[in-house]
Amino acid sequence: MTAAEIRNLFEQVRRGKLSPDEAVAQLRHLPFEDLGYAKVDHHRLLRVGMPEVIFSQGKTAQQVTSIFTRLAKRKTNVLATRATPEQFASVKAKFRNAEYHELARAITLRRNREVLGKGTIAVVSAGTSDIPVAEEAVVTAEIMGNKVEHFYDVGVAGIHRLLAHHEALVAARVAIVCAGMEGALPSVVGGLIGAPVIAVPTSIGYGAAFKGLTALLGMLNSCASNVSVVNIDNGFGAAYVATLINRL
Repeated sequence: MTAAEIRNLFEQVRRGKLSPDEAVAQLRHLPFEDLGYAKVDHHRLLRVGMPEVIFSQGKTAQQVTSIFTRLAKRKTNVLATRATPEQFASVKAKFRNAEYHELARAITLRRNREVLGKGTIAVVSAGTSDIPVAEEAVVTAEIMGNKVEHFYDVGVAGIHRLLAHHEALVAARVAIVCAGMEGALPSVVGGLIGAPVIAVPTSIGYGAAFKGLTALLGMLNSCASNVSVVNIDNGFGAAYVATLINRL
C-alpha cells in the first residue's frame, strides 16, 4: 500500500464513505502478514518505495504461489526471482497474466507500466554467457518502472563492439555491467561515461575464475571511481540499486 492509497483511505473515512472498521480491515496486514513459513512485508512499498520481491530459490512451488498471491492482492507489480518452471506453473494456474522469463529465471505479474525513473538504465553484458544475469537485471529494472536498454556481448576481447554503442551509453543515467572471466568490462565502461556504473561479477569462466571470485576481486579493485560492485550473479541487486539512483 502506497502513501497515496493510505491518504485516500483516511479521506474516505473522513467523508463517511468507509467505516473505521472497514479501514482497519484493509490495514490489517500492515506491516506484515505471517504465513508461518514466511512473513510477507506489505509495508515495504510504503517504507522504501518498492514492494517486496520473492526470492524463490529453496522454496516449494506452493510456498512461492502463496506468497505471490498475498502480494498480488495489493494490486502492485509482483516479481519472483530465481524461479523454476515448476514454480511458474503453479503461479500461472492462479494468475493467467503471469509471465516467465526463462533466461532471467523470473516470474512477473505486471499491473502498472508507469515509468518512474528519470532516465535510462543501460544493462551491458561482456559475453553471451553473461546474459542470464543481465536479463535478471533487465526484468527487475523494467518491472520497477524504468526505461531499459541492453547491450550484449560487448566485452573487452572486442572493444570495438562496445564503442559502437558509445552514444547510447553516455546518455544513460546509470549503467549495470555484467562480466565474468577477469571482470574488466565495468572499468572500461566507467572510463567512458560519467554516470554511476554498477558492476556485477558473474560465475562465468575457466578454473582460475573461481566461479566469479576473480571477477569480483577485479571489480572491487577498479581504478574507475564511478564503479561500485554487487555480489556474484546478483543482477537483481544491481537493478534495485540502479532503480533507486534513477529515481533521485
